[in-house]
Amino acid sequence: MELIVVYLITIVVFLSSLSFLWNLFDRRRNQGCYLLDYVCYQPPDDRKLPTNSCGDIVRRNKNLGLDEYKFLLKMIVSSGIGERTYGPRNIIEGREDHPTHADSLSEMDDCFFATLDQLFARTGFSPSDVDALVLNVSMFSPAPSLTARIVSRYKMREDVRTFNLTGMGCSASLVAVDLVKNLFKVQRKMLALVVTSESITPNWYSGNKRSMMLGNVLFRCGGCSILLTNDPGLKHRSKFFLKHLVRTHLGSSDRAHNAAVHTEDEEGRSGMELSKDLPKAAAQALFRNLLIFGPKVLPIKEILRYALSRLMASRGGGGDKASGDKLSVNLKSGVDHFCVHTGGTAVIDGVGRGLGLGEEELEPSRMALHRFGNTSGSSVWYVLGYMEAKGRLRRKDRVMMISVGGGFKCNSCLWVATKDLEGGDGGGAWKDCIDEYPPRTLVNPFMEKYGWIYDDSIVNVMTG
Repeated sequence: MELIVVYLITIVVFLSSLSFLWNLFDRRRNQGCYLLDYVCYQPPDDRKLPTNSCGDIVRRNKNLGLDEYKFLLKMIVSSGIGERTYGPRNIIEGREDHPTHADSLSEMDDCFFATLDQLFARTGFSPSDVDALVLNVSMFSPAPSLTARIVSRYKMREDVRTFNLTGMGCSASLVAVDLVKNLFKVQRKMLALVVTSESITPNWYSGNKRSMMLGNVLFRCGGCSILLTNDPGLKHRSKFFLKHLVRTHLGSSDRAHNAAVHTEDEEGRSGMELSKDLPKAAAQALFRNLLIFGPKVLPIKEILRYALSRLMASRGGGGDKASGDKLSVNLKSGVDHFCVHTGGTAVIDGVGRGLGLGEEELEPSRMALHRFGNTSGSSVWYVLGYMEAKGRLRRKDRVMMISVGGGFKCNSCLWVATKDLEGGDGGGAWKDCIDEYPPRTLVNPFMEKYGWIYDDSIVNVMTG
C-alpha cells in the first residue's frame, strides 16, 4: 500500500512538473512580437508642397524680416526635401495662422482611416479582432481621445485596450511598439494595432525666432498603421519578428530635456524650439543607447574587440576620450539594414557617423526624407517601406530602426525578416514612385529657385 502511495505521489509530482514546464514554454512561446503588416500614409496629390507653394507660404509670413527670410530659405535649400512631400489643407489653403479644431481633427482622420482601411483589407482581420490599440501623436491631444475616434469609427469591442501617447516626439512609434511588446507578456494570442502620426495643423509657427522656424521647414504630413501579434499560429503570415528593443532617456539632464521643447516666443507665438544643445543631446542619447543595443546584436568577436580597444585606450591615458560619445564598433557585423529617422540631412549625417554607416546604408533614409520629409514617429516606417519596395529584404535579414526625439530620447530596435520581401509596395506609399529612386543625382528643386539666397550681394529678396 505504501508503495502505491509513493507511486501516486511520484506521478502527481511528475505531471505537475510537466504542466509547469509546459505552461512556462507556452508563456514564452506567446510572448513573441510578430509584425503582420503595415501601411504608410500617402496623402492625395492636392496636398503636395512643390517649390512654388513653399515659397508662397514663406512670403505669407509678415513677421519675417530680410535676415529671417534669407535664413529660412537657406534652410529650405539645404533641407534634403523634394517637391512631392505633403502638408495639411489649412496651410495649402493659406489658413496656417488660424487653424480650427475641425482642421486638426481632419488631418488626423485622413491619415488614420486611410491607413487602417488598407491594413484591414490587406490582412483580412476585422476591427473586432483587435485586442489593443496604441496611438502616438505628440502635439495634439483632443477629448474624446484620438483612439476613441478610431474605436467609434470602426465599432471596436467594448473590452479593447486603448492607449494615447503624447509628447513623445519623433521616437514615439518605438515607444508604442515597446508598450505592445509588454502587453504581449500578460495575454496570449493578442492582436494589437499601433497607429503613429503627427499633427502639423495647430502647430505651425508664424513667428521669426530662428530656433523655432526649422520645424516648418522639415515636418510634413505622414503616418503609419502597424498590426502586431504574439500568436505563434500567425507566424507564417508575418513579415518581421521583433528581436530586441532598447529605450534610452536623458530627461534627468536639464540641457538634454530642453533641447527640443514646445514653447512660446517673446511675442506669445507657439512653436517647437530646437536649441543649440540638440546635436550634443542626440549624440549622447545615441551613444548611451548603443552601449546597451550593441552587445545584444553583435557577434562575440566584435564585442571582445571593442572591449579590448577600450581597455587599451584607458591604459594609454585616453580614458576620458574613450568614454566619450562615439562607439567604435562595427554594427554592420550584426545588422544588415538600417532605418535611420529622417529628422533632416543633419540628423541622418550625424547618426550615420555615429553608427559608422556609408551612403549605401543611408540611402533609404535620404530617399524617404526627399520623398516624404520628416514625418516624425512614422518616418522609420517609410524607410522600411523603401527597402521592401526595392526588394532588398530577405528571410533572416536583420533590420535596425533608430530614432531620436524630445525628452531627450533615443530608441532602437531590431526586426528580423520572417520571409523574403521582394516586389512589395513598401507599405503602400512607394508603389507609384519607387522606380524613380534613387535618382542618379539627387537634385534639390529648391536650389534652382532659391539658390541665389547664398549670394550676399542681393539686397532685396522680399520681392524676388
